[in-house]
Amino acid sequence: SFAPTDWPWWRGPDRNGHAAPDQKPPLSWSDTENVVWKVPVPGRGHSSPTLVGDQIFLATADLEKSTQSVLCYSRKRGELAWRTDVHRGGLEEKGNGKTTLASSTVACDGERLFINFLNDGAVYTTALSRDGKQLWQTRVTDFLVHQGFGSSPAIYESLVIVTADSKGNGAIAALDRGTGELVWKQERPKVPNYTSPIILT
Repeated sequence: SFAPTDWPWWRGPDRNGHAAPDQKPPLSWSDTENVVWKVPVPGRGHSSPTLVGDQIFLATADLEKSTQSVLCYSRKRGELAWRTDVHRGGLEEKGNGKTTLASSTVACDGERLFINFLNDGAVYTTALSRDGKQLWQTRVTDFLVHQGFGSSPAIYESLVIVTADSKGNGAIAALDRGTGELVWKQERPKVPNYTSPIILT
């Protein structure tokens, strides 16, 4: 289970953008006010930070090094604990210049991390351990770039749910969280789309 101060995936614990009640975040800040630490992040990414315990997970892409990576920082001190390069090479430089090649937000089930990257014409979902070791990687679908790719994985019971919609094809797929094995996959319309799956029960 997660602490009330954790933010384990995109849009937070209840997938609605709301933090747990009874928290008291700062209501104002500047370069110095209410800033505990600040560190530079290598590369470029539009992913949101994922927070679990003392760990902050962030996706980034570095065009100069031709890498797509997951970074882990200490929540208390801001130190970089580890960096795992999920892909080397294969970076798609087509699409909208305002997007990034790391726009997916990491999801954490408490034991594993899940991240989506568009690489070499396809969308891949990769699982890492909490200390940054790659556990599995699954090629979900081909992807034809229009603007870019930005869908984040969603966790549901034993599955991680992934969507990838493009002009060439569209798909929603469920992968086994432990193994990466494809459990089911459904085609979606061949239309560019950038939405992440949200689970409603």
